[in-house]
Amino acid sequence: MTQHERPLRFFKSVDTPCSYLPGRQASSVYANPDEPLDADLYDLLLHQGFRRSGELIYRPDCKDCDACIPVRLRIADFTPARRHKRTLARNADISLSVARPQLTEEYFTLYSRYLQAQHPGGGMDEHDEQAFRDFLVTDSLESRFVELRDAGQQLLAVAVTDVVSDGLSCVYTFYDPAQNKRSPGVLAILQQIELARAAGLPYLYLGYWISDCRKMAYKKDYQPLEYFTGEPGWLDAAAIAAGALDDQ
Repeated sequence: MTQHERPLRFFKSVDTPCSYLPGRQASSVYANPDEPLDADLYDLLLHQGFRRSGELIYRPDCKDCDACIPVRLRIADFTPARRHKRTLARNADISLSVARPQLTEEYFTLYSRYLQAQHPGGGMDEHDEQAFRDFLVTDSLESRFVELRDAGQQLLAVAVTDVVSDGLSCVYTFYDPAQNKRSPGVLAILQQIELARAAGLPYLYLGYWISDCRKMAYKKDYQPLEYFTGEPGWLDAAAIAAGALDDQ
């Protein structure tokens, strides 16, 4: 019997104020952190709607709320919208390279600037080098730092990306807040889409879509999406509208 054939244990967190929807309480289910993390286990849980934060694998499990919906983009059917094409044109000077996850002074400086601009006073802006390693660097999985650099080789953005059996999984993106006019977050997703396409991978896992949260609702800008609905699994909008869930 392999480690993944035996039952996995899961742990429920205590309720805390939701960081996405004001006035709500949030909690998550975590896979046993003592279970060695490897690609097979991660793949299994990702396909059940889980995500990772560092070495922790989790899924929201909130009382009276199911706003967090795992979504993935079907690469073969994606066509860039006009706004995506404008972003690509605006960043024609940007080059892409793929590096192994690691802590460097260049990465940490960019990461710190991003957190200070995006999450002031929220705790994350106080992340030190060890927190960077714990959150973004793993040796347990096939993970990559996708770098975006301008013509002068200045680092614009880093997209932390995991390679899974049927796609790429977006873990976290940090970028130069002074370059917001370039829409670096959008550019990072578009580049990850092209990396998945070039590798012949069918999906880009985008994490959780939350319709009432501006920071998470943007994921609907990338279509066609498939949604993890529990049983019977991943469904696209057409299948849901057609009542696929009602037939179960």
